[in-house]
Amino acid sequence: MTAITSSTAAELATLIQTKKASSVEITTAFLDRMESLNAKTNSYLHIDRSNALEQAKRADQQLAAGKASSPLHGVPIAVKDNLTTTDAPTTSGSKILEGWIPPYDATVVTKLRQASMPILGKTNLDEFAMGSSTEFSAYGPSKNPWDLDRIPGGSGGGSSSAVSGHLAPIAIGSDTGGSIRYPAAVTGSVGAKPTYGAVSRYGLIALASSLDQIGPVANTVLDAALLQDVISGHDPHDSTSLPNSLGSMVKAVQAADIKGLKVGVVKQLSSDGFQAGVKACFDDTVAKLVKAGAEVVEVDCPSFEYAVAAYYLILPAEASSNLAKFDSVRFGLRSMPEGNPTIERVMAATREKGFGPEVKRRIILGTYALSSGYYDAYYGSAQKVRTLIQLDLAAAFEKVDVLITPTAPTTAFKIGEKVDDPLAMYLNDIATIPANLAGIPGMSVPNGIASEDGLPSGVQILAPAMQDDQMYRAASIIESLYHAEWGAPLISRVPNLEVL
Repeated sequence: MTAITSSTAAELATLIQTKKASSVEITTAFLDRMESLNAKTNSYLHIDRSNALEQAKRADQQLAAGKASSPLHGVPIAVKDNLTTTDAPTTSGSKILEGWIPPYDATVVTKLRQASMPILGKTNLDEFAMGSSTEFSAYGPSKNPWDLDRIPGGSGGGSSSAVSGHLAPIAIGSDTGGSIRYPAAVTGSVGAKPTYGAVSRYGLIALASSLDQIGPVANTVLDAALLQDVISGHDPHDSTSLPNSLGSMVKAVQAADIKGLKVGVVKQLSSDGFQAGVKACFDDTVAKLVKAGAEVVEVDCPSFEYAVAAYYLILPAEASSNLAKFDSVRFGLRSMPEGNPTIERVMAATREKGFGPEVKRRIILGTYALSSGYYDAYYGSAQKVRTLIQLDLAAAFEKVDVLITPTAPTTAFKIGEKVDDPLAMYLNDIATIPANLAGIPGMSVPNGIASEDGLPSGVQILAPAMQDDQMYRAASIIESLYHAEWGAPLISRVPNLEVL
């Protein structure tokens, strides 16, 4: 591993701006590492050397002409493969979209291009972002660089695997119930889900439209802040896009001060059901905050008990509607059955061949929940629980600035360990789901090694809607407390880095 590939995005940006390294040199270093190691990690579904180097060359030319496009000008990035790109396939981890080249870029991709950030490739994910381990990708699971026999989280395990394995300095993910934060926790990286609507969803292949949000996967809180500043902002193509800017997350990080910070520990997410090492790391975070001068209190969010059940009715219902477009007619795979190929039979054959088991499971569940006679009992009741969760959070934020919880109940489990147990898999998101149901921002920051196997854990920070700056403030404070102890980001301690 070179000094370049072990650097943070902020450090690489400084190298480029001071002309100590070019974007072409940096991009080449990551491409070489990716092409050497991706067979082991399966972080990427598509590596785009020629386009990435062309974009890097253009970034260097712009800088030479005195035209820096952004604070991350020339820094290469990985993009989750459920965001449309006109110059690379977009599969969303599914056979039904294998080889599909979209006719337009996602707004986030457009912003990355405008910021002169070369796109290294498209990262692996659970099919249509349905999963917590990347094991439901039609193209095989990604691997966790801390232990290649373990999962890197999901659905965005490819992005977290790429960043923690230093196959990318920074990446884009999407988070519907924890798909950025959970992978960050189990790979020792930083992952942020912005306020719903802060980042445009135009060009994101939808899973559940009222829950999906795009955000950064990074080495540090500052890197995440730099990227969120690049990709956020109003987009007329997205009707749910917030009309007003949330301000600069970088400024929130730079001005972070623990004085007066009030932190809430969620009663329902701080005791039972968490691995002993995860709980110990979380208790250590609380102790560090108290010692540093933060006011820490316990808050009660009783409706959180029903969050997972509500989520797994709302998400499948929206997913069954969103995936109806994959009908064998307009785009994607078409499978022709034997005999009389009516549209109904072609559609059935295509979906049978193109969709994997988890996608089929959720479509069936969602269609059932929306069916006549069951809508009010299931989907309607779940939406009422969603409102109760929002009210619980609103009441909590009247008392504190931010909430903290463990991000995940356990460290990374072994590949294959839970793949046949959907309920166990769904419970991985027990701490992250409430943020999506309420539309509030959430972030995971590394807070130690939580198991005898040397696997990392993360602490989750939640803030009120449209107060992402408060989340970044608290995350930066927590990160600084640990960096003072560790001397470097936790990712620098990944044991497989040199082997990889």
